[in-house]
Amino acid sequence: PLSRLLHLEFSPSVNARPCSSPLVCPAKEEKFFGVGSTSRIRRLPPHLAWCSIDWDQLCLLNLLGSGGFGSVYKATYHGATVAVKQVNRCSKNHLASRQSFWAELNVARLDHNNVVHIVAASTCTPASQDSLGTIIMEYAGNCTLHHVIYGTGYLTGNSNDGLKCDHGFLSTAQAIIYSCDIVAGLMFLHSQLIVHLDLKPANIFIT
Repeated sequence: PLSRLLHLEFSPSVNARPCSSPLVCPAKEEKFFGVGSTSRIRRLPPHLAWCSIDWDQLCLLNLLGSGGFGSVYKATYHGATVAVKQVNRCSKNHLASRQSFWAELNVARLDHNNVVHIVAASTCTPASQDSLGTIIMEYAGNCTLHHVIYGTGYLTGNSNDGLKCDHGFLSTAQAIIYSCDIVAGLMFLHSQLIVHLDLKPANIFIT
């Protein structure tokens, strides 16, 4: 089994190059939400243009979970199963939700077995003005270390809807394996000057 860190709340990188200060460009006459927009909208920085979303290839399947900053869905993208996070435009704490979105994109080009891979991202979501942005990630299942520790995973659903965790209770041997995987993922992130600010069992997937 492989433990993967879910980068829900990364801090912005110490390096000045990542996405904590995205470009702001005047809006063109495009209809992202069915109406023309004359306001200024945020675009992905040029170095992230490779991960723009092809919306015609994205199909949401079912809701996996939701939290203060957004919702995560199981979906397909170009025929592959993925996880899609839509970051809410939080009216009470807009700055925090915006920073959360851009901080996650700091890992967009990173590749490690113990870190969930980002497939694509966009600052626009068709037909939704409440979304600050969308991030498509590698689908790592729905079984977290929290489920395994507390023995609740096998009660969460069935295999067909992707909500069932087949892992049983945590043994000493498994705990050692998972710990090594977590340390490996964190060491890799730290080597890239990225710090995980929300490390907890619920943010670690067991695959």
